[in-house]
Amino acid sequence: MRKLFLLRHAKSSWDDPILPDFDRPLSNRGRDAAARLAAFIDQNGLAPQLALVSSARRARETWEALAPALPSVPTRFEPGLYAAGQTDLLRRLRQIDPAVERVMLVGHNPGLERLADILGAGKGETIALDRLARKYPTGALAELSLDIPGWEALVPGCGELIRFTRPVDLDGVTDDE
Repeated sequence: MRKLFLLRHAKSSWDDPILPDFDRPLSNRGRDAAARLAAFIDQNGLAPQLALVSSARRARETWEALAPALPSVPTRFEPGLYAAGQTDLLRRLRQIDPAVERVMLVGHNPGLERLADILGAGKGETIALDRLARKYPTGALAELSLDIPGWEALVPGCGELIRFTRPVDLDGVTDDE
């Protein structure tokens, strides 16, 4: 059974209103949430075998906060993941080497949310499905189990949402936008 972890970047800063969207850094709250998520990933053994990370600054900084908990995970920073829709994300995931069984994608909404929706197709853990249906906040991590022989077979409905963890679920970090 393959696993896909979809992580929306942590909360970004809007302190500099003229800064291009691509270059926005994490806010203090985002850095805190990412650090708590790193601890959660470490404590729950959620290490991927490959990380695909948007090259947007806030996504890179989110990954950098996780990296100490995942020191041996090969990482690819990819410009094509910035503002990618679910079709583009599916296309990218289908190119992954079949030997890799667990992948983390660090990216952006609405693409991640739509990808989680179409892969899970309403199947999975009830609380996780309810949380996902309400909102995919910054810093949230969707964990999907995929019933596929290889990544090239990734199609809508092939997955099941196992867990959906939001910053608010990790020791009082808030999840408002």
